[in-house]
Amino acid sequence: MPIRDSHPAGGPVWADFNPTDMKAAQAFYGGLFGWTFEASDPKKYGGYTNALLDGRRIAGFMPHMAEMGPGNLWSVYLKSDDIQATTRAVSEAGGKVLVPPMHVKPYGHMAVYEAPGGSSIGAWQPETHQGFGADMMHGAPAWFETITSDYPAAVAFYQRAFGWETDVMSDTKEMGYTTLGKGDDARAGIMDAARDTANTPQGWAVYWGVRDADAAAEKAVELGGKVIDPPKDTPYGRFLEIQDPLGTRVRLISVPA
Repeated sequence: MPIRDSHPAGGPVWADFNPTDMKAAQAFYGGLFGWTFEASDPKKYGGYTNALLDGRRIAGFMPHMAEMGPGNLWSVYLKSDDIQATTRAVSEAGGKVLVPPMHVKPYGHMAVYEAPGGSSIGAWQPETHQGFGADMMHGAPAWFETITSDYPAAVAFYQRAFGWETDVMSDTKEMGYTTLGKGDDARAGIMDAARDTANTPQGWAVYWGVRDADAAAEKAVELGGKVIDPPKDTPYGRFLEIQDPLGTRVRLISVPA
């Protein structure tokens, strides 16, 4: 297993989901990825549940609360070494603070912001909770991507607010794409929605790794989901997009065994 005990500052460190039906969500993702679930103290953490892959934390599930906005959305968090400094940098870079920094004892500090273009992005300063416990394997994150309607401003925002060192992977009429890091060291991407011919929904998304894309498509349907974009080969692996039983679109990509 590609074990992760820490993550570099500025890069993706965690993702969580706010399902309107926790049992249905756990049944689907547990069946698809082999996740097990570990619930926290409901009096302290509101029923927040960690999804585990071979005993290591891999994602979070927070029961949807109407006052928090729409449900059935995946959220991505970037690592911060100083949540207060990150929050100041976000404001200076043109972002908005949606959820001010809070201490989730003893796990870490979190905040949520709005980036140019309207997409939300979280920050996580780890303490005892270091984030994803693995990556690049079946049931673990393999890539992170945000699609934005304000591409130049979004690139500048992540550079200034989170210290991204970026690389322009594509700047053609058909595709505008900038990555955090370069080549094999890239850890996340920003896509220009204006040049996205597939009209993919804007915002942050996780590409979850699967060992067999075609088998994953069949399993998703068996578990009550739908295939939105059938498996197809790409330079980065065999890709597909599914919809879970709650209506959430989820991107999957094959990873080496």
